[in-house]
Amino acid sequence: MSERIKYLLDETQIPKCWYNPAADLPAMPPALHPGTGRPVTPDDLAPIMPPALIAQELSTERAIEIPEPVRQAYARWRPSPMFRARGLERALRTPARIYYKYEGASPTGSHKPNTAIAQAFYNKEAGIARLVTETGAGQWGSSLAFAGAMFGLDVKVYMVKVTYHQKPYPKSLMETYGAVCVPSPSRETAAGRAILAEDPECSGSLGIATSEAVEVAIGDPRTNYAGGSVLNHVVMHQTVIGQEALLQMDMAGDWPDIVIGCAGGGSNLGGLSFPFIGESLRKGRKVRVVAAEPASCPTLTQGRRAYDYGDTAGLTPCLMMHTLGHSFVPPPLHAGGLRYHGIAPLVSHALAHGLMEAVAVPQTSCFAAGVQFARSEGIVPAPESTHAIQVAIAEALRCREEGRAETILFCLSGHGLFDLPAYTRHLTGQLHDEACDQERLDRSLARLPAFAKA
Repeated sequence: MSERIKYLLDETQIPKCWYNPAADLPAMPPALHPGTGRPVTPDDLAPIMPPALIAQELSTERAIEIPEPVRQAYARWRPSPMFRARGLERALRTPARIYYKYEGASPTGSHKPNTAIAQAFYNKEAGIARLVTETGAGQWGSSLAFAGAMFGLDVKVYMVKVTYHQKPYPKSLMETYGAVCVPSPSRETAAGRAILAEDPECSGSLGIATSEAVEVAIGDPRTNYAGGSVLNHVVMHQTVIGQEALLQMDMAGDWPDIVIGCAGGGSNLGGLSFPFIGESLRKGRKVRVVAAEPASCPTLTQGRRAYDYGDTAGLTPCLMMHTLGHSFVPPPLHAGGLRYHGIAPLVSHALAHGLMEAVAVPQTSCFAAGVQFARSEGIVPAPESTHAIQVAIAEALRCREEGRAETILFCLSGHGLFDLPAYTRHLTGQLHDEACDQERLDRSLARLPAFAKA
């Protein structure tokens, strides 16, 4: 493994508050009730979320105090390290300085426990007995299962069917923590049965799995829904990543010109970048933020910014976000955590106001970047994270061509040790790129809610 420089904080430097980007961004359009089209109220969200999380979802306060039991749980893996990727810099022969914030040292190997722990804590405090959720590649499902085990909550996970069969080990991890994992679409819910009646061979999507999970939560007062991305409070919980990175960049005596994160639902991207965007808005410290999304599910680069449901069946509030349409089913790709039709309204809002930019990249080039990173830095990245790595490499090569010594920071949101079969397919030439089907996308966008606004 090549030489790396590691920037470590101690547990006293775990953030004491989550940062709420809504405090510094221009005023955001409200979420709308799926039936009435009116702005959602706390009462509208009460059937599926505890009061504390509802308050955070609707808050515009800049700092939300992290409960001490949550900080104590974070101390199992936080603060997470930031590395200077000198091995990758040498391999690229670039004058750029490349740093990465590594979230793969958590118990489940990704950034997802940052919000899973918080959501489990607040639901336990509210007297909830069970949490239900969706998962794509399994990072979120396994993280909520872990959090449920910590706080004594039952957990049920609807896992997108294509990744349920592609990736058996995340399912095993969920079950080890005590969760129940069901391939979606399933015959357990009305939403799942409706999808299967239309397409018995449906590969599933995060939107479909979300419909199943929300339906279960609505139907059981002892059960709440827990979201792994997209929602405001989820992005806010992830800002522990960026707040730590701010301190670590100070330790390095540096400041990023470019901050990069992979983009599916937007939580790790927002978690790393929003504290830097906040610094830029409040103090004028310039930073360029790039969202790296899959070319086969190009929500930010080909989607429309409009009000849309967060799930396929239309059970969730309508969010103003870039969307491919709630009925869009992306083609199978190994970065299952990025197969979502929409993205966090906070991320979409930042993009609309010129505070972020987005680029779509094909999975074969991403896996090639992941292999290069593994061979120069020693960590096998999750397929989702390879999107950020591919863009970071492209920016570093641009710096080489232009002779510019810029500073690049990206989020390595998780390790890829559960994804070695996908790496094997890449290394043996069996992995191919899937294009976004424009006809399918057009049909999906035509089915946006009646009150959707472009």
